[in-house]
Amino acid sequence: MASGQVIRYLYEVIRFGDEETKKQLPEEVELQGWVKTNRNSGAIGFIELNDGTFFRNAQIVYYRENNSAFDDWTHIALGAAISVIGKLVLTPDGKQPFEIQATMVNIVGEVDSDYPLQKKRHSFEFLRDYAHLRPRTNTFNAVFRLRHVLSMAIHSFFDLNGFVYVHTPILTGNDAEGAGQSFKVVTGKKNSETDFFGRSAALTVSGQLHVEAFALAFRDVYTFGPTFRAEESNTPRHASEFWMIEPEIAFADLSDNMDLIEECLKYCIDYVLEHASEEMGFFNEFIDKNLIGRLESLLASSFKRISYTEAVDLLLQAKEKGHKFEDPNIFWGMDLQGEHERFLTDEIIKGPVFVTDYPAEIKSFYMRLNDDGKTVAACDLLVPAIGELVGGSQREERYDLLKKKMDDLGNSAGLEWYLDLRKYGGVPHAGFGIGFDRLMMYLTGMSNIRDVQPYARNYGNMKY
Repeated sequence: MASGQVIRYLYEVIRFGDEETKKQLPEEVELQGWVKTNRNSGAIGFIELNDGTFFRNAQIVYYRENNSAFDDWTHIALGAAISVIGKLVLTPDGKQPFEIQATMVNIVGEVDSDYPLQKKRHSFEFLRDYAHLRPRTNTFNAVFRLRHVLSMAIHSFFDLNGFVYVHTPILTGNDAEGAGQSFKVVTGKKNSETDFFGRSAALTVSGQLHVEAFALAFRDVYTFGPTFRAEESNTPRHASEFWMIEPEIAFADLSDNMDLIEECLKYCIDYVLEHASEEMGFFNEFIDKNLIGRLESLLASSFKRISYTEAVDLLLQAKEKGHKFEDPNIFWGMDLQGEHERFLTDEIIKGPVFVTDYPAEIKSFYMRLNDDGKTVAACDLLVPAIGELVGGSQREERYDLLKKKMDDLGNSAGLEWYLDLRKYGGVPHAGFGIGFDRLMMYLTGMSNIRDVQPYARNYGNMKY
């Protein structure tokens, strides 16, 4: 059997294949990979090898008897790249389902003595300084393999449901959220930031406005790509570059939107539990021992829905009964803090909950104004232990109301095309945004967004 997807193939066939398939396994295999450990007892040596195709390693066994290269093999360092040829031996009673008894080991890539990833536990903070090497550790091998699987889950869900994937621009002339936290783009050759495009340009904070136009042609669409926020924050949940999943559905209201959010989230959880079982088991054992139980509980639950007004009333009642909030200044019109959101999910609802109909003043301009004239048709999905995971809304489809709001805010200039969508065949439509990196945090139990991103970008730091 030639080198390639060897370890993945062997694990899948030996664990899940029928007896006839197992009989067809080769007696000799060849594989290449990186050394995770190398130890010997004097007469026999063991190398844990990972070839990059599977989370788990293969055990390579080598013997001193009749092997003049034994001592050389014992000195192969952790992190070295090697090529191995050996006999495949099934070990149903061992910790691993098979081992490879080596007949040849060649070093493909040596490792210098200053290799920073030694056989000991390294802190996540330490490993952030070695972002180019940390995928070789168990934790980050699992994190970034899951990141791939979750990406596939997103695309699979929307494809199965008939959505069209739209690549919205990274360079944009608008600040979709209106928060003024965008990165300006200049060429470096001109003094004026408007010289290249004839107007100021920025890195996008959201693909939503652009993808709305496609919803009014294809009905159900989504964009999934990088977004940027120039927010001077260094909390474990903030990053300057992150990926967003942003679907948009036409002929739909807020209730349809919440149905889609629940369906999407449950699909993704179910998908990663099935397709990344090794990685999820690792997270459950070493990162958060309640992780899988919490995810399975969410899958079994029906997401409750309460209004923002009801949420504030519940928090006030808890305060009156003696609960001590870090931020006790609770009033209608406030932006709920993380502790308030977690109290709602963990102590009151005891499960996931949609909070709807927020005050218009604390939400974005494009959200549909409710009949009360005070609130908008917005929703935030709050989940236990995390708080807000998804935010969405029904969009304002009424031209006059949207134009007045934009004129009052002073952001109509440059967004005339966005208003046109309401003039030319506009329909009720809705959408939401899921921060992909925060969803990764939720699915892994990792507590810092920098530890679920391959190369984190955050305020005051861009080493890579």
